[in-house]
Amino acid sequence: MSLSHPATRFWTAASVAMLALWASGSPTMIYPLYARDWAMTPVATTTLFAVYPLVLVVVLLVFGDLSDHIGRRTALLAGVAAMFVGSLLFALAPAEGWLFVARAFQGVGVGLAIAPASAAMVEFNTRGGTARASSVNTAATAVGLAVATIIAGALVQYAPNPRQLSYWVVVVVAALVFLAVLALPGHTAGAETSGRWRPRAIRVPVGLRGVVTVSALAITTAFAVGAVLLSLGAQISVDLIHSDNALVSGLVLAITPVVIGITALAARRMPARLAIGLGGLAMASAVALLVLSASTASLPVFAVTSVSAGVGYGLLFLGGLGLLNRHAPAHHRAGTISVVYTVAYLLQGIVAVLLGLEATAVGLQTALGVAAPVLIGLALGTSVVSALLGRSAGRVTLQEG
Repeated sequence: MSLSHPATRFWTAASVAMLALWASGSPTMIYPLYARDWAMTPVATTTLFAVYPLVLVVVLLVFGDLSDHIGRRTALLAGVAAMFVGSLLFALAPAEGWLFVARAFQGVGVGLAIAPASAAMVEFNTRGGTARASSVNTAATAVGLAVATIIAGALVQYAPNPRQLSYWVVVVVAALVFLAVLALPGHTAGAETSGRWRPRAIRVPVGLRGVVTVSALAITTAFAVGAVLLSLGAQISVDLIHSDNALVSGLVLAITPVVIGITALAARRMPARLAIGLGGLAMASAVALLVLSASTASLPVFAVTSVSAGVGYGLLFLGGLGLLNRHAPAHHRAGTISVVYTVAYLLQGIVAVLLGLEATAVGLQTALGVAAPVLIGLALGTSVVSALLGRSAGRVTLQEG
């Protein structure tokens, strides 16, 4: 299959989405090592995690519609290059301060690449409609997260240089993805491609506001709970579940992204609003189970938590992205997707920082108990809003056929 074949282009865009989540999740299994070797507190760890979404939000606000003007390939190349630099800085970091710079580069890279990758998957998709693009996009990001925890867990546990080696793997993969992106066409059908881009606020067409509201709630809920599992999941496994094997911890944490991928593929034909409604219920259950696993120090309960979170995340992300892919016009597609990612990543960063502050002040288990009702309320509220707003807006903007 040639590099110019539409299927190759589709999977190249999917590889960027996979890389984005792999790069962003690559420090997950390394956080306990930073805490041990450099005496990083939970608030420092979660602040390090939060640097990524907060920088990413700024990039989305300024550059969210960039690829709608200059083409998907150019924006994707810039994003992958920044992810490469971020991973390289992590691999070379001699002290704590470097980590924050590396994390910022990851935020820049994903901010530049994530919306264009999602848009490109719709535009390069030649079969299965937008549902296939949404499903594969969700599965690709899940693969990135799973690979991040499994590979890092194995390397931390059994390989030399545990703080560096997994980042070198990401560096190599980023270089390969960059070369693949070079083969994409300079412009894609539907983009403005005028080259006359300037910084400006990303906007939502009036007719899409109902869609964007429901989509933003769905993806925000997924990311908010994901922030807890990604920023503190490995530490939860060490402190509360009492697992001292990094590979075991990585495999347990990988349950969630694996289930996300399976859910995305299995539910690809499910109506978007139904997926969001069910996803909210599953995510609320996952938060309750997380508190139970922490209080009982039970690895099996934590594993069940990971399954529930995977189902919830998969349905929420699939449904939210599905609404956008179906309704956003091509010339506003990346900008509209960026609006939703902006809201989701901003709240993800806030949740991570607040949880870290609480965990440092009163302990991790107490912090989870405080955060849980808020996250459960957000998940259940997403299900309710999806049903109510979707019903009232369905006649106008949420026609799903």
